[in-house]
Amino acid sequence: MKRIGLKSSCVVGFDGAQHVLWRDGEVVFEGSRIVFVGRDYAGPVDQWIDYGSALIGPGFIDLDALGDLDSTVLTLDNGDERDMGRMWSEDALAAGPRESYTEAEEVFKYRYAFTQLIRNGITTAMPITSMYYREWAETYAEFAAVAGVAAELGLRTYLGPCYMSGMSYWRADGTLAHHWDEARGLAGLEAACGFFKDFDGAHGDLIRGALLPDRIQTCTPALLQRTAALSRELNAPMRLHCCQGLGEVAMVEQLRGASPLGWLQQLDLLTPRSLLPHGIYTAGDEDLQRVVDGGASLVHCPVVFARDGEALNSFGRYRAKGINFALGTDTWPADLLENMRQGLNIARLMEGGTSLTSTLDLYNAATLGGAKALGRDDLGRLAPGAKADITVFNLRGLHLGPLFDPLKNLVLAGRGDDCIASYIDGRCVMQDGQVQGVDYPALQRQAQRQFEKLMRSHSDRAFGQPDWKTLFKPAIPFADDYSAHAPLSAIDPLL
Repeated sequence: MKRIGLKSSCVVGFDGAQHVLWRDGEVVFEGSRIVFVGRDYAGPVDQWIDYGSALIGPGFIDLDALGDLDSTVLTLDNGDERDMGRMWSEDALAAGPRESYTEAEEVFKYRYAFTQLIRNGITTAMPITSMYYREWAETYAEFAAVAGVAAELGLRTYLGPCYMSGMSYWRADGTLAHHWDEARGLAGLEAACGFFKDFDGAHGDLIRGALLPDRIQTCTPALLQRTAALSRELNAPMRLHCCQGLGEVAMVEQLRGASPLGWLQQLDLLTPRSLLPHGIYTAGDEDLQRVVDGGASLVHCPVVFARDGEALNSFGRYRAKGINFALGTDTWPADLLENMRQGLNIARLMEGGTSLTSTLDLYNAATLGGAKALGRDDLGRLAPGAKADITVFNLRGLHLGPLFDPLKNLVLAGRGDDCIASYIDGRCVMQDGQVQGVDYPALQRQAQRQFEKLMRSHSDRAFGQPDWKTLFKPAIPFADDYSAHAPLSAIDPLL
């Protein structure tokens, strides 16, 4: 194994308790493990790479990582979501939901998304995709292929097919209803269990398994009880979206007689293996104490909720109670720097000041907090013995302004694509901003074609199956009849 040394003007090391900043620092790794972080390494090195004015740091950990061609962006300033066919309608349910993509297209969306994650400095991901445009949930065969894509690109992933017992849909009178299929949910869980047993530790341990039920309101007691038992038996991470909407909270309270977090406590699903996006709507301090007592982690995704005028109240208050935070992207763009920046600003607005939440708190959530949520002391830090998951962020960009503190400059003004190099498990997966083996223009062309197919599928789910082009409103009104024109891929030769 070659011993590789990296140099830059700034290196984020770890002293056993916290991140520390080395000026004119060095990181040396051999194979998949770091052997030195600091300055003036005296041992033999096969190759030195000097990145100059840059910040070398640990790779980001994204535990609600966008694994999709994001359909959430279509709802932005688009009126009532009931009218646009994002969720199932009563008509669509009666006709029988169907897949919007082919099997190959389902796998492609992960290739596109994983490339974006690497491009933005994310080295460990637990992906999330939408079930709205699916016939039901994800499959074993699909994720066997997804594991292959992750291994090919070199992305460290926690994978498993999503499973669920039901799905919400809109009635014609505008009210929300729920369709249940208990047997299908339990069959999905058994497939997820099989995937875990077959793929946990695959591809040189780059792939780990996880249990990923869809959302708390789409799962029955039997499904979650079996999930809890399997999480204990397999020592498997379990992620479950909860406390993310008032409708969800009301439904759980009505059906289960408890708050979402109270119900999860009853089911023994608040454990150190539990990862819970998003934790926004809770029943006060009693609920938060349940999370602390169980040792569960919250996955904070500030950007996707801020778009709808919602926010955690608040990051600093939850942290002060002892809750461990990880970060997630959840939506486009797959940029954790953007989530750190908005997360910092939103927290300070909610807290009415600067004393409870710092820049470092958000950075820690994207690194050490994510590692703690996964039960990994070898990720989220640069230290001897840790995995060689390393990112290099360019500090020369004019948009960053004059440098005082590289982390503050990046969080205040940086972008994910300031990441110019990435090493995962000691393998260089991106250099000079180019993810190895990926043709960016071809990838973007396929994504554009596939996204337009996704947009067309909204017609199938909307009442009356209107022309799909009438379902989406541009920010600026078109001067002529948009519905009479070809999609972007037909008019822009670059697409």
